[in-house]
Amino acid sequence: MHGSETTPATGVPFGLDRIRQLWVTAHDLGRATAYYRDVLGIRFLFEVPGKMAFFDCGGIRLMLAPPDKPEYDHASSILYFQVQDIAAAHATLTGRGVAFETEPHKVAEMPDHDLWLADFHDSEGNLHALLSEVRR
Repeated sequence: MHGSETTPATGVPFGLDRIRQLWVTAHDLGRATAYYRDVLGIRFLFEVPGKMAFFDCGGIRLMLAPPDKPEYDHASSILYFQVQDIAAAHATLTGRGVAFETEPHKVAEMPDHDLWLADFHDSEGNLHALLSEVRR
């Protein structure tokens, strides 16, 4: 039965629970590296010249790389970048040339906060968003 296997070292049920790295497709690695580092302001870690670039997103490593097989040549999953002040982040990134698809807007009312999003495309055409949890 799935889900009941235990991890030998700990004896607790096995289950995936932490993402360490995400891969975002980049057709022009130099352009994408500059965009994520200089426009979005994500902390650059290191690169394998011409092959991969790595960034730190609050402990999750973000890898930019060209697709190495035809089946990987598609847009990435949507990344939601959490920000404290979505209006300020939107204004800052707009000033850096980010073309937003949507203005910051409330998408859900939670028990103690409202969820706000603002969608944008990166330099490679991947859709991402700013996300803010605004306390009432």
